[in-house]
Amino acid sequence: MAGSKVTPLYQQIFEELKGAIESGEYTPKDRIPSEPELSERYGVSRITVRRAIEELCSEGYLVKQQGRGTFVSMPRINRRLLQYEFARSFTQVCEDNGMKAGAHLVNRLIVPVRSEEAQFLKLSEDALLLYLQRVRTADGQPIFEENIFLPYVGYESLLHRSLEDVSIFNLIGEIHGSIPAHTPQRTIEAVRATSEQASRLAIAANDPLLYLNVHFADEHGEPVCIGRQYYVGSRYRFVL
Repeated sequence: MAGSKVTPLYQQIFEELKGAIESGEYTPKDRIPSEPELSERYGVSRITVRRAIEELCSEGYLVKQQGRGTFVSMPRINRRLLQYEFARSFTQVCEDNGMKAGAHLVNRLIVPVRSEEAQFLKLSEDALLLYLQRVRTADGQPIFEENIFLPYVGYESLLHRSLEDVSIFNLIGEIHGSIPAHTPQRTIEAVRATSEQASRLAIAANDPLLYLNVHFADEHGEPVCIGRQYYVGSRYRFVL
């Protein structure tokens, strides 16, 4: 029929799998059939199936786990930015959403301070920082890349502490005497995932991320640390 539009095959597969997830046929953490299985089921090429899967991953319905397969995502985590007077750790946010927080260490480095960091942390221009980079998870699913910057002097012990599946806020509390309590400065912007971030977060390169740059102070208003976090936009939502 003249003027009629044919829905691309990958879109048809996308809609059918999306419908199966939304109807509960596939539930969170379920493994969906492999690309070869879906290719045979729908009678299409693996390239067509792969495009549908990538679209579902980008929209937050699925997540790929290297060496294991593709799974239905957990519900998006909601974090209320303006609801709480005090800063809340990711561990607490996960508890709010009925999930278990996890963490995997990526990097632990001693780095020179930059001018913005020196100004907030009240350090000299030649001071050193302890840089901690981890991937944070909720019920095993990667949620964001965590980048924490602390004064090296006073936090040297974190060079040798285990940072797997622990709360940085709690560790800071043990050393500093109080946990980060206020956020005197925070900004949010939309960015694209680098290939390295995509690999760590089980997403595609250039997928959208929410970049949160936040300064943390203790209950007395004294500076504690700086966080530069990259959240998977399809798995985490900031609610105002």
